[in-house]
This record gives sequence, C-alpha cells and structure tokens, in this order.
Amino acid sequence: MNHAIRVHETGGPEKLVWEEVPKPGPKAGEVLIAQKAVGLNYIDVYFRTGLYKAPSMPVTIGMEGAGVVEAVGDGVTEFAAGDRVAYAGALGAYAEARCAPAEKLVKIPDGISFEQAAAMMLQGMTAQFLVKRTYAIKPGDTILVHAAAGGVGSILVQWAKHLGATVIGVVSTPEKAALIKSLGADHALLTTDNIPARVKEITGGAMLPVVYDSVGKDTFLISLDCLAPRGLMITYGNASGPVTTDLGVLAAKGSLYVTRPTLNTYTAKREDLVATANDLFAVVKSGAVKIAVNQTYPLKDAAEAHRALESRKTTGSTVLIP
Repeated sequence: MNHAIRVHETGGPEKLVWEEVPKPGPKAGEVLIAQKAVGLNYIDVYFRTGLYKAPSMPVTIGMEGAGVVEAVGDGVTEFAAGDRVAYAGALGAYAEARCAPAEKLVKIPDGISFEQAAAMMLQGMTAQFLVKRTYAIKPGDTILVHAAAGGVGSILVQWAKHLGATVIGVVSTPEKAALIKSLGADHALLTTDNIPARVKEITGGAMLPVVYDSVGKDTFLISLDCLAPRGLMITYGNASGPVTTDLGVLAAKGSLYVTRPTLNTYTAKREDLVATANDLFAVVKSGAVKIAVNQTYPLKDAAEAHRALESRKTTGSTVLIP
C-alpha cells in the first residue's frame, strides 16, 4: 500500500488530499525510493495555489526528500538497493514511496540523518549557490537576509557568517530576532523597522553590495533602498506575492542589478549538483552550519504544516514524515 498527498484543484491547504495511490515501478533512468522524510518548502505552496503551474492534475507536490533505494530502473549504475539517498528539484515528494530520476539523487554521507538531508537539500543547496555563486561573499562584506529565521534564511545567516560577512537579518518577531542572533547574525531587524534607515546607520552610509530576498512583493523596493550603487538584489522567492516593477527604478536607485535565480538552473549539470550537495554536506558536518529541524509533522497532516508555514509560525526547517 502506498499513500501520497495529491492536489486535484489549486487553492488553500484544504486542497491537500491524503489518498491511496499505486506503488510505482522505476522506469529506465529512475530509482524507486522508500521515503523516510520529506522537506517542506514555499515552492510547495506555489504549486498548491497555482502560482507555479503543475505539469498535470492531480499532482503530488513536494520537491525534496530522503530515503532508501528499493529498486533501480534500466541504465542506473550509480545507485543500488539499500543506498541512502536524498534529492531536491524532483516534483512528487509528498508520498510514502516515489520514483525519481537517478540524475537528481545524491548519496547521503555517514553522519547525516534522513531528517537532516530532507530538510537541507533544497534549502541548503539554494543557500550554497546564493553565497558562493550568485554573489560570492567575501570576508568583510555586509549583507542583508530577509526572512532570516526561515529555512533558507537561517542557513544563509550561518554560511555567510562562516565566510566572514557581517550579517543583517530581518525577521517578524522578537523571538525570531533572538533566534538569528544565536545563529550568528550581527544585527537583527524587525519587519516593522525602517530597514533602509537602519542599514544606513549600520554601514555608516555605505549601504550594501547585496540583499537576499525571498519575501517578494512586500520587500522588493525596501531591498533596493538598502543597496549601494551597482548593488545586487537577489530575489529568490515570492512569499508575499510575485514582484512586478518598472525596471526604470533600478536606474533611479543607482544602476542596480536584480537577479531571480533558481536551484534547477544552478544544478542542471550533474557535476554541479554533486559539487553543490557535497559542499553543503561538508559545511554541515564541520559544524559551521547547523540544520535546525524545528517542526515535524506526519505527511498526512501536510495541510497543517502548510498553514503554519504561510502564517510565519515556523522557524528553520520543517520535515514531513511518511
């Protein structure tokens, strides 16, 4: 027997339906995984609401997970039954068992649990390319991270600090401010603060070379106002809705740059995926970045987890257990 959370029509968390589905068999190039943990991410909300269009309906949402290989399809040589594996960027994670393309999988090293792996793959590899490639953080940089207590944000704070940056985090509550300070943030600002004014004060008027923003519509212009001339705005999420703006504002605010990167692009080549995952595993095993699984829900209660995520009641990572 196999169960999955499926969406038959887009809408609120109530559209997440727990139902029995056939257990799949791996096709050529695929691996059948008995899942032990599934990661919760905002991209799951985007697919549920229809902001991101599913390839077909009904759809099993979810982009990352970890488990044990049960069987492999024709042509798969890198994995075998019994291997501990994890993945990100493969739609269909909200299931007890699922098939995934072998090219999307990586082996979980010793010392990393299934829960950690499921919680870190999408968020942690996103953080990796954001701090290493989209903008390569250097010692002495001062950066700003919105939603700094969230899944990607909390990893970004730690990794940026590890790379020698002064980190300004923005959060919604004093409790979350205390949390990100414990993760190494040098400054914890609240969403109710005048954030550009505080940044100006912190930097002595120099402003910032880069801002990391996963909030979207509500913070986009605020983020631009925190940048130094020719600074880079990295918008990598739409928690408050998609960004729509006249590009002329970039000229008016100092010849600014904006990018909207995705994990799929940065890990499209197999060698990039493996290198990104291995860099993530290494920094976690070193202790420089800690993966905080602060919420755990049974997979069948995914709707409850979505409500908590959307109401900003979560911190760190959330894992769904099949």
